[in-house]
Amino acid sequence: MRKTKIICTIGPKTAAFDTLKKLADLGMNVARLNMSHGTREWHGKLIRDLKRINKKFGRSLAIMLDTRGAEVRTGDVKQDMTLKTGDILTLTTRRQAELEPFCVEVSHDGFITEVELGDIILVDGGMISLLVREINRTDVRCECLDDGVLTSRRHLNIRGKSADLPAITEQDWRDIDFGIEQRVDFIALSFVRGAESILQLQEYLRQRQAPIDIIAKIESAASIPRLAEIIAASDGIMIARGDLGAELPYEEVPLLQDDITARCRAAGKPVVVATHMLESMIVNPTPTRAEVTDITHAIQQGADAIMLSGETATGRHPFKALEVMDAVARRIEAHLAANPAMRVIDDRILRCPTLAAEEESPFAGGKRGNRSRPSSKEEISRSAAILGNNLGAAGTLVITRRGLMAALLSRCRPVTPIFAFTNTTHVRRRLGIYWGVHPLMVKLSSEPEISIQRAIEQLLRRNLVKPGDRIIVLSDILAGGKFVETVQVRII
Repeated sequence: MRKTKIICTIGPKTAAFDTLKKLADLGMNVARLNMSHGTREWHGKLIRDLKRINKKFGRSLAIMLDTRGAEVRTGDVKQDMTLKTGDILTLTTRRQAELEPFCVEVSHDGFITEVELGDIILVDGGMISLLVREINRTDVRCECLDDGVLTSRRHLNIRGKSADLPAITEQDWRDIDFGIEQRVDFIALSFVRGAESILQLQEYLRQRQAPIDIIAKIESAASIPRLAEIIAASDGIMIARGDLGAELPYEEVPLLQDDITARCRAAGKPVVVATHMLESMIVNPTPTRAEVTDITHAIQQGADAIMLSGETATGRHPFKALEVMDAVARRIEAHLAANPAMRVIDDRILRCPTLAAEEESPFAGGKRGNRSRPSSKEEISRSAAILGNNLGAAGTLVITRRGLMAALLSRCRPVTPIFAFTNTTHVRRRLGIYWGVHPLMVKLSSEPEISIQRAIEQLLRRNLVKPGDRIIVLSDILAGGKFVETVQVRII
């Protein structure tokens, strides 16, 4: 049973119902809808089909709506512009029907004031690099450092800088309203620079009574000095390495990935590693060995989820890309689980109090209190993980109404699978992004033992455990008229 979750971006190549079903069969846990492309009507059909798959086949596919965010892009060009090293290209804020040759509009009026002589501007993350040579009131004249072809509406980054743009655009708010109406599970908020935009969106979701998690995308240089507050405010983090690598030196990105993943582990927040994981498979039927190593590194770091973008949205081999990611994840996880050292719980992480344990739910978001010691729930989940590892249990059964105990147990990264039983479909779907959690539905009883027996019966029916197996049970019990949290060892 694979523990690292896989997010697939849905696009023209994978939008049909049968195709979505095949992605689910091959191991997709979360379907990502990129609001930078497609109409709301098109995305609405995708959502209906995904929910139909969940209902018809008993799945728990989660849906992630990824906002477009405020970007700096070039304008439309009448025909593709072939550029050679040394050519001069003018980027302008002039809004004219006709521009001179080798001149293209930029979408952001403040662009002129944000660039400086000597800055490097990257087109589409570095497909073309431009050196700023001259700036006037409306134009930025740049020297091309690479050969390349400039087409319409290309993304621009200034190396080492973030553009001064609104955190959530009007377009984003309309897409967020659409996501609320469609009852998506996650909103991936693009170009987050600080906690303010996350808290603003959380308040809006609370007012709308929308139980949606916010995944903050780290993809701008401005977000790095404020990582601690962003992680604290959000429900999870996505490391969007494409734009991040365009605004920062390439060699910094792997170090930031290590740092952000470790911070999220300590905070008890799910972390997604995204962008360029199997980029070559957009065209080729097999991955490069470097891409396989990249997936391996993310799994060794303990990322909760890894993501496919263009590979499944527009690539030639969407199913093969997913199969490769699944196969690599399973093999590396098996290798790690066979290492006796992996059965030792990492107290360096677990002795850090989480940012979620004081809440009733890991999905609550918002401001948390500061604590110097782990909570009782954290200690109980840690104890369950240690017991499961030391006893070689077949799994840990968690009864959870809101998902908190399953999320805390996931943070411990136990060797055994986590079977999280809840009575709420949206909690089940959202738990699907957490490492190692296998979310299932059960009718909960006011008598904890009845709920436990129902869960065990379901595990047996699904062949997830067998008679004679030892399992760890993390649940309340009724003692002296009160509910008491317990960790139990049971033989099925």
